[in-house]
Amino acid sequence: MEQVTKTCVRLGIKPAARILVVRLDRQTLQFYAVGQLVKSYAVSTSRRPPSNVKASLGTPRGLHEIAERVGEGQPPGMVFKSRVPTGRHFSEFPDAGTDDNLITTRILWLRGLEPGVNRGGDVDTYERYVYIHGTNHEARLGERMSAGCVLMRNVEIIELYDQVRTGDMVWIQD
Repeated sequence: MEQVTKTCVRLGIKPAARILVVRLDRQTLQFYAVGQLVKSYAVSTSRRPPSNVKASLGTPRGLHEIAERVGEGQPPGMVFKSRVPTGRHFSEFPDAGTDDNLITTRILWLRGLEPGVNRGGDVDTYERYVYIHGTNHEARLGERMSAGCVLMRNVEIIELYDQVRTGDMVWIQD
């Protein structure tokens, strides 16, 4: 949390009351409200090394905010294509067990807050479509297996989604 405060001071912005901390080394996401830990979740991040660069498929580091929330009211396991619900649960897809990760249940679309680090040019998290979202591979959470996104259990992303808002901060660290 100290790094979030330091980064906010450097950027001249006020820290949000709700902050998500993604720890790449532990494959966890901690949800803090007013400086207090609310809950910790097992997640999966990129199978590739962390990277903020476009087309790297690495999970980007640094300070982000939740730019958009997508999927409210959709059932657990709903598959999204281009942030639009398909009307189908991931189990209805023939290769759902072996396919790459599907985007399911809810989407928290991230926007970088650090110009030149994760915002703008070839390092823009938002333009890379980096999300926190549900997955069709819940049994593998804790493994590095995404293409840059942060993957969560479907019921847990609903729980988290219901507690966060646009503008809440996300800190991603090694």
